[in-house]
Amino acid sequence: MNALEIKDLRKSFKGFTLDGVSFCLPQGCIMGLVGENGAGKSTTIKLILDILHKDGGSVKILGKDNGEDIRLTKEDVGVVMDEVGLPTCLTAKQVGKIMASTFKNWDSAEYSRLITKLSLPENKEFKDFSRGMKMKLGIAIAMSHGAKLLILDEPTSGLDPVVRDEVVEMFYDFTRDETHSILISSHIVSDLEKLCDYIAFLHKGKLLLCEEKDELLARYAMVHCTAEELARLAPAAVKYKKENAYGTEAVVLRESVPDGMKISPISIEELFVFTVKGEGK
Repeated sequence: MNALEIKDLRKSFKGFTLDGVSFCLPQGCIMGLVGENGAGKSTTIKLILDILHKDGGSVKILGKDNGEDIRLTKEDVGVVMDEVGLPTCLTAKQVGKIMASTFKNWDSAEYSRLITKLSLPENKEFKDFSRGMKMKLGIAIAMSHGAKLLILDEPTSGLDPVVRDEVVEMFYDFTRDETHSILISSHIVSDLEKLCDYIAFLHKGKLLLCEEKDELLARYAMVHCTAEELARLAPAAVKYKKENAYGTEAVVLRESVPDGMKISPISIEELFVFTVKGEGK
């Protein structure tokens, strides 16, 4: 079973359209949703969660239609949005007590363990939390009620590099259970490259690609050469290129590069930037 099945998802606002987005997240996997600000990442997540009403398409969460059965999936889905919405007067300790009455599978011991691991104060009011602390509390809640799917919108935003690394490791551990899956959006592409099995590129409301990360990294490479050297490659082998006074930089298909031509590994961030620039031409 797929954890998520999105087909032809559409939503229009004044000045923006999410245009027929389709992808599947297999169970036991992590998918990273990459896109610049305004690309449609948060809109996609809100449509998945039925926070926004879709104009068209379908969404299935753990095999259930999100419009009809979203209440039935509440226990199975842990959510962290870009803004963690909790009453400002509550402390982390009080939040734990409220969640114990909200979720039938709430694990108080796990919540306490995560609060300690993430160095969160138990008795400080939420209004006095930094943005990073708010995100950490949201993560602790999402991971303490036996969820099978985590849907995370910029969950590492506002976290320092050390804590970000710890949180990424927590997400990785979560999916060691093959029934657990994660959809995570982030503008910190390096986090997604370390963590994800699948990568989806969103740009101006369009899904540019959605593929296994390892396949992308194996298929594409970077070359730094002269324009003349690049011209010797078959046109289909050159996906995107950038020329400047110092030469040419291009994304190419590895299998099409002849022996003797030096290639370099490409990062997911580089591939995204070149893909977006290529789309704009």
